[in-house]
Amino acid sequence: MTKLLEDSEPRIQPNDLLNIRVNTISAESNTLFNNISYTNSNNYDLIKSGYRVDKAGEISFPVLGQVKLGGLTVEEAKVKLVKILSDYTKNPVVNLDFINFKVTVIGEVLRPGTYTVNDESITLLGALGLAGDMTPYAKRNNVLIVRETNGVRTTERINLNSSEIFESKYYYLKQNDIVYVEPEKAKLLQTDQNNRFIPIIAASMSVIAVVVSILLRN
Repeated sequence: MTKLLEDSEPRIQPNDLLNIRVNTISAESNTLFNNISYTNSNNYDLIKSGYRVDKAGEISFPVLGQVKLGGLTVEEAKVKLVKILSDYTKNPVVNLDFINFKVTVIGEVLRPGTYTVNDESITLLGALGLAGDMTPYAKRNNVLIVRETNGVRTTERINLNSSEIFESKYYYLKQNDIVYVEPEKAKLLQTDQNNRFIPIIAASMSVIAVVVSILLRN
């Protein structure tokens, strides 16, 4: 794995919501280590509410209590849970993923909004694709990415016209990243000119209304 891919792996942070499922050869252990809701004597449903990571980077896990997963990647968290669970049951298998892995794309894109990412890995170009790509007025050489990690907010400007974007640590987005695509000056000027005409149009409509009122009286 390249250094860029290693750096791009999302790490668990406070307020992340994790989906964790434990599978063992013991039905009793499966019941103990999973949130399970029984529908009848033979069937059960797994409750998919998830585990919220608190400010200390910990989750409250059945039987185990508080477990610190903050700062770990998904794979590292799996290894840690398997190691702890091995003291309670044989050969546990842990499945873990993010429930709330989302990125937000705003500005000069066709469909601005917040998008849920299912595979926990998305590039800047992929996120722009989800948003319908950039409009003709988009400023491609100055895309802003806002990232918050453990309460610390950082920003980065990306030039999409340069091949260097593939080497940027911001090329692979992380959970809760915000992508802002600025408009070109041409659109800003056009918007400004349109705004200048609004008072003129409003004044003209007022004059017309007065004239019509006078004609009706006569």
